[in-house]
Amino acid sequence: MHVVGRPLRGVGFAATILVCLTVAARAHPHMWVTVETTVLLDKGNLTAVQHKWTFDESYTMTALEGWNKNHQGDYDSKQLAELAKVNIDGLKEFGYFTYIVLGDMAVKLGEPQKYWLEYKNGVLSLIFTLPFAQPIAPSRSKDLTILVLDPTYFIAFEFAKANPVRLAQGAPKSCKVTIAELAEGSAEARRLSKVFDELGPGLGYTQISSISC
Repeated sequence: MHVVGRPLRGVGFAATILVCLTVAARAHPHMWVTVETTVLLDKGNLTAVQHKWTFDESYTMTALEGWNKNHQGDYDSKQLAELAKVNIDGLKEFGYFTYIVLGDMAVKLGEPQKYWLEYKNGVLSLIFTLPFAQPIAPSRSKDLTILVLDPTYFIAFEFAKANPVRLAQGAPKSCKVTIAELAEGSAEARRLSKVFDELGPGLGYTQISSISC
């Protein structure tokens, strides 16, 4: 793998991100992340997404190398908190790999909130919330599309098999979430690529979620 540009900095996932996004051309996935996303509401409006990213066993082993578990079989909460911050700081440069489109406009996101790392069943999960810069009324969410994607395809983001994208409690009953595979070259792929130039014209075969109320 040919790496150009910036030197590595940080540790763990942040370091991996810096490697993958300085690759000169698209690569096959070298890291797998399972995604669960909850769309949050406040006063009836859509206000944020809360991600839960569960990393593969290989990354988990690398990130926790040299760490010791306590007598309860858990890792030190302070260390996990520090690693969570490193992850969040490293993700900022790349927009947290989160692309949200309302109609033909990109939805601007704020700084991440309430983030932490969880160790369970032998793997690490990063949980964090990305607020929308402006609340979205359900009546405007007909064409709200959410992608979690590494445009270089070095990291493979895949939705969880069961209920991967959901609306938080209090959402209008008329709101529905649809999960679909994006066909390369389709009108939808062209639309999303146009909104996010960095996704490139070859955007395709990517899982997307759409919310319609």
